[in-house]
Amino acid sequence: MNPPRRAPTELQQLSILIATCAIDMIGFAMILPLLPYYALKLNATPELIGLMTATFSVAQLFAAPYWGRLSDRYGRRPILLIGLSASAVAYVIFGLATSVWLLFLSRLVQGAGGGTTGVAQAYVADTIRPSGRAKALGWLSAATSAGVAVGPAIGSFSHAYLGPSAPGFVAAALCLINVAFAWRWLPESRVPMPPGGTAAIRRPVWAAAAEVFEHPSRPISRLIWIYGTGMFAFSCLTSVLALFLDARFGVTEETIGYFYSYVGALSFLMRSLFLGPIVARFGETRTMRAGTGILVAGLMLYTVAPNVWALAFIIPLVPIGTALLFPSTTAMMSRLSPREQLGTTMGVAQTFAGVARVAAPLLATGAFQRIGHDSPFYLSAVTVAIVGLMALRIEPVPMHTAETPVPKPEGSG
Repeated sequence: MNPPRRAPTELQQLSILIATCAIDMIGFAMILPLLPYYALKLNATPELIGLMTATFSVAQLFAAPYWGRLSDRYGRRPILLIGLSASAVAYVIFGLATSVWLLFLSRLVQGAGGGTTGVAQAYVADTIRPSGRAKALGWLSAATSAGVAVGPAIGSFSHAYLGPSAPGFVAAALCLINVAFAWRWLPESRVPMPPGGTAAIRRPVWAAAAEVFEHPSRPISRLIWIYGTGMFAFSCLTSVLALFLDARFGVTEETIGYFYSYVGALSFLMRSLFLGPIVARFGETRTMRAGTGILVAGLMLYTVAPNVWALAFIIPLVPIGTALLFPSTTAMMSRLSPREQLGTTMGVAQTFAGVARVAAPLLATGAFQRIGHDSPFYLSAVTVAIVGLMALRIEPVPMHTAETPVPKPEGSG
């Protein structure tokens, strides 16, 4: 008789999830930089390309709360597998696209599958003790940052040596390998309801999102607003960064990549090496407040940099601020949310982030063109500062549950 399989440890589960998300992000990053070039060859206008870019976030924000709700009911693992499979389908459509509308369909399918980000965050909350969640979520986001750094190079290489359809097919193949890997190695994390337990009252999924508007002073609502506003500010910056650097300092397409690599490397280092010790020393609430303040300062200082060399000392403030803000905020949400509604909470947070990612490019580029080159930075900084005042009214979440053992997931022996 074979001995029962030993349940994976917290570290093993987290490592498998991180590998899965990193590989998924490589496929995403392979396609994203090539999309405008493919669309232009199909006679798309710049405005149509902008709408095509936003389609991903629109599909993601509508799908995210439903994926979260379904993961609360059926488990995290099957929903993550469905999301990865949807990405593979989207990449195949991209590889076969001979019209603008097929590119739109590819982005729509990929966005719907990409709505599982909140499910991955709920998976971390299921498996990691409360005291380690901010660090674990930082590692998860660091892995996606690494995927973003690697993916474009693979996409450009496959396009150059294998043809224009190759990036889509290579990304799809990579995604299917990822599905097989996750099917074999990624265990279920959702803890089943104990015998005699009372199931949560299930309301329409959008009711949870509506509560954030109806009761903005509740702790979870405040955290979701802070998270979404931080995402809005970061998306405003990324939307106009190339335009701003070109207009202010004459940075061209030959050199803009170095700036993005600089930001990506700083983000990876902050989330993988420094976030955990900072949270351990100061706690999640103080870390979140510090991240909000540093993000505001970084955005404002962009407008006063006299030259590129001075800007090199200002640029780190934004990735440092977001590295402190996002994982800490998500970790606090995970501990304030009832366990049976955890996926829903994370899905709602991703819906607000998705709305921010749709609105930010439209508002930031419009302000850049019509008001002035500095206006997007003022817009995003003031918005974060106002909503960030909520962070001052959030009490630290007690860590007395930090030593509570994490229950075994479904199906573990």
